[in-house]
Amino acid sequence: MVAHSPPSLSLAIGADHAGVAVKAALIEALTAAGHRVTDCGTDGPASVDYPDFAQAVAGQVTSGQVSLGVLVCGTGIGMCIAANRLPGIRAAVLHSTTEARLTRAHNDANMACFGARTTGIEIILDSLHAFLATPYEGGRHDRRLRKLSAADAALTPSEAAP
Repeated sequence: MVAHSPPSLSLAIGADHAGVAVKAALIEALTAAGHRVTDCGTDGPASVDYPDFAQAVAGQVTSGQVSLGVLVCGTGIGMCIAANRLPGIRAAVLHSTTEARLTRAHNDANMACFGARTTGIEIILDSLHAFLATPYEGGRHDRRLRKLSAADAALTPSEAAP
């Protein structure tokens, strides 16, 4: 993480087997920056199912146990899809600091997803820093978030997470 780190945050992080090494590097960087990190697994190279870890991290975010979540899989896409199935989650796959800043500023994203096989660790670290350091702008974006919240509220539990 680069200088001008954001204030200490509570974060949950999870990965599947493809993202284990990147997750370890992110935990090291996050704790060195003073953030509190809850590791939701996995911890080894054995094949696992990414939805299990996406749901564990998303559950920490939606319950308020942590402020934000971070997920890593091969591309970030599977984790992002799985996390966004839960009401209240706004997850985005990030490949750049621009995406990281805009998804926080405009979408108030509460989860960052990364691809261990598609994005280099330096870009992931820089993007995560930008994600954590960028506040939500509010204003014209509030109307759009209210529409997302209304869509979440309209889902029955069986529709939200089959």
